[in-house]
Order: sequence, then structure tokens, then C-alpha cells
Amino acid sequence: MAPPSIPTLSAHGADMPAIGFGTSSLGDCGEIVASALSLGYRHIDTAWKYGTERGVGEGIRASGVPRNEIFLTTKVSHEYLRADDFARSVEQSLKTLGVDFVDLLLVHWPNPEIPLSEPIPALAKAKRQGLARHIGVANFNIAMLDEAIRLCPEPLVNLQAEYHAHLDQTKLTAACRQRGLIFTAYCPLGRGRLLRDPVLADIAARKERTLAQIALRWLIQQGNIVPIPRSSNAARMAENLNVFDFALTDEEMARIAALKRPDGRIANPAGRAPDWD
Repeated sequence: MAPPSIPTLSAHGADMPAIGFGTSSLGDCGEIVASALSLGYRHIDTAWKYGTERGVGEGIRASGVPRNEIFLTTKVSHEYLRADDFARSVEQSLKTLGVDFVDLLLVHWPNPEIPLSEPIPALAKAKRQGLARHIGVANFNIAMLDEAIRLCPEPLVNLQAEYHAHLDQTKLTAACRQRGLIFTAYCPLGRGRLLRDPVLADIAARKERTLAQIALRWLIQQGNIVPIPRSSNAARMAENLNVFDFALTDEEMARIAALKRPDGRIANPAGRAPDWD
């Protein structure tokens, strides 16, 4: 069976596949990434902090998929946001990945001890040097996003943050839409918590789809959202990719949106998480 055709979203010259493959906590993931690419994924998300850059690079090479067909994202960790540290981190990530450039480079988390005036110009410089085709930020609130846009001489194309049906991200996704940014949703299945939800189960049964497909479709159908599910199971990886040949009704979209809860946030590290919107 041929891999599914994946649409792309565009922002400030970047064309990002509308679903990606996340590698957080997958460890030595070379075979998994090669499998994801053989199934049809063309958007791979990694980070220095995940410890998966080496495996991602090995998976890309083993897959036989041409580098120019893959949208590759990595991130600079909050420890390395001083300008010199930032540049060294980018260099190390490229070396570990075994690539000349990434398609998207992100600041992974803000650091309250380091003003954005350090990493943001360094982010722009990495783009100007050809080390990253596009740039963005992750885990920023709206005020931080606006400060980053103001400080950056190059356009930001992406904000990555946690988003799933249990976490209301209406304000942040609207802010991205207004500023012409794509929003990448990590933990799109709530680290598996959504897979026990009776509302999603009911909709999945009616649609003859998996719960994960319903949760991912809900994100994709909002327009500027790119989910990056992760799995090490090839069957589930294939199912997660197969979300572009059906649609949810307005009523179903609203039922899922109503699942938001005040304790829905999963990633909230003390000391570096911002005041969330």
C-alpha cells in the first residue's frame, strides 16, 4: 500500500507537513524513525534534550528517503541560551544528526535567568548561516512570543507547545493564527490519557476509527495545528498518519473541545515553565 499523501501548512516561506513524528523518550530510535519514514512520515521532531538526535540521523540515512523530502526539527535546550552556548549547541546537534542543516530550529524552553535578547538573535544567525532553514520557539506564552518576534530580524514560523483535548490552548493557538505562525502540538494524545476518554471512544466507534485518530483529527481540523504523535508500534504509527481521509462534524469538534480540564497540563517543569496563557 502506498504511503498516504500528507498536506502541508505554510508560514513565512516554510512548508511543514501537517503531521509529524515525535521522538521524545524514544531513546535509541534509529529503526523506529526509519520505520516512520517508510510508512510515509516526512516530518521528524527531535531535540538535544531528548537524546534522540543520533538515532534520528541514523533512521533518516537507513530509510533511503532523500534528505530534501524530510522536514527535520531540533531544539536548543534552556541551559544553552547564552549566545555562544547557543551556537555551540546548534553545531553539536547538526554533528550528532549527521546533517548540514535542519528545516526548523527552536528554542526549546525559555530560561528565566537568560533574557530573550541572547538566544533570539543567535536563532536568527543560525538561519542566516544556513544551519536552519526556518526558526521558531517552544513553550513560550504570548508575551514571550511577541518579545521574540520583536527581537528577531528573521521571521518566526512556528510555536511548539503541549496541546490536546484535555488542555485548553484557545488563546495561544489564536495568537499564532493572528501572527501567521504554525502551532505544533506535542503530547497530542495526552501521553495516552485521551485514549481512555469515553467521548472520544463514542466518536471513534461511530466513525469506525481509533481514539488516537479522532484526537489527532480534532487538532488538524483546527487549521494551523500540526500534531507530532510518537509511538514505537508500527501499526499505531500507521494509524496515526491515516487522518486525512475523514472529517469531524462541528458537533463532534465541539464535544471534544468540551473535554478541556483545569488539570489537563502534563509538561510543566518547575523553574522554567512560563506563566501560561
